[in-house]
Amino acid sequence: MDDGGTREAKVVSRIADIPAAAWDRMANPDPRLFNPFIAHGFLDALERAGTTGPETGWVPQHIVLENPAGAVEAAMPLYVKSHSRGEYVFDHAFADAYHRAGGRYYPKLQAAVPFTPVPGSRLLVAPEADRDTAEQTLVAAAMTLAETIGASSLHITFPCIDAWDRCGAMGLLQRTGQQFHWQNQGYQSFDDFLASLASRKRKMLRKERVEAVAGVTIEEVRGSQITEAHWDDMYAFYLDTGARKWGRPYLNRAFFSELHRTMSDHCLLMFAVRDGRRIAGAMHMIGGDCLYGRYWGASEHIPYLHFELCYYRAIDYAIAHGLARVEAGAQGEHKLARGYNPVTTYSAHWFADAGLHAAVARFLVEERRAVEETNRLLADYAPYKKAMADEQD
Repeated sequence: MDDGGTREAKVVSRIADIPAAAWDRMANPDPRLFNPFIAHGFLDALERAGTTGPETGWVPQHIVLENPAGAVEAAMPLYVKSHSRGEYVFDHAFADAYHRAGGRYYPKLQAAVPFTPVPGSRLLVAPEADRDTAEQTLVAAAMTLAETIGASSLHITFPCIDAWDRCGAMGLLQRTGQQFHWQNQGYQSFDDFLASLASRKRKMLRKERVEAVAGVTIEEVRGSQITEAHWDDMYAFYLDTGARKWGRPYLNRAFFSELHRTMSDHCLLMFAVRDGRRIAGAMHMIGGDCLYGRYWGASEHIPYLHFELCYYRAIDYAIAHGLARVEAGAQGEHKLARGYNPVTTYSAHWFADAGLHAAVARFLVEERRAVEETNRLLADYAPYKKAMADEQD
């Protein structure tokens, strides 16, 4: 695939075959905004552990654009999917409708970070390259690949809003969703954050924090402090939650060791310990300006301990380290009462079948309106004092 003979778009089946330095200078050109999930090390850990591949229905088919000198100028993390699991942008209704009409929805192409509903770059472009041309070439190459392998569609999930706008200009369908993020308003301490809340909510959070840690101590470990024993416990907690929520957890134990090998400095584990035994844990990833909450689990139930390890301790960490926000994963309106505000997420979609493309386009018009209205209504229920809520809108 080429764009007139000056640039060549190649399909690469292993991210290990793409130079890490070339990938990372496109994925994270500004270290102050570092996103760990789009980093070469994270995607490589997924592949080396076998969590992506033919056996899991996430077959890597990354698109790389090289300039005439052979240097990597743009890339797209891309996977051939044989199902719709692990994406967090749900298209099961599209698949069902297409199947009922006699079409074959799978395989499809997914430009994403597997199992990870974190917004970030999906169309990676080197700083010196022309972004518009490079992005158009990447999308065109993905569409060509879809036609070549008989894929029904291309889905670019959780891109940044600017890229989402440009995808819309290319003719891709635009979809919106919802998450809850905590925003740091220059707080100096957790008490400073609490002071921004309405009195009733402030009392609720204090009560929850006291009850959560009754009888336990909290252990925080990061980077080289993390041992394989820590990962063993974290994986056990992850398995318990995954089995209850999804039926089949996406990650295996090898992934956590691979992640430690490639990105340990960005890993933060928080455990609740009782009588020398870890009884609950939460895993976070540290970005340049954000703390990302990922996995949680517990071997016994303690009221509010989930909130403490996943939300309140994350806020503590973000304040102490001057991070701009905390992203605590997908869904969860219960986060609203804990100071996490509704935000809009984005995805872009293209369907090879013109009829399906048109039908989804009509559906998305109403869905976008519904998401916008829901976010507006939820913002009215934020726990902040009225003046603070107005500033954050």
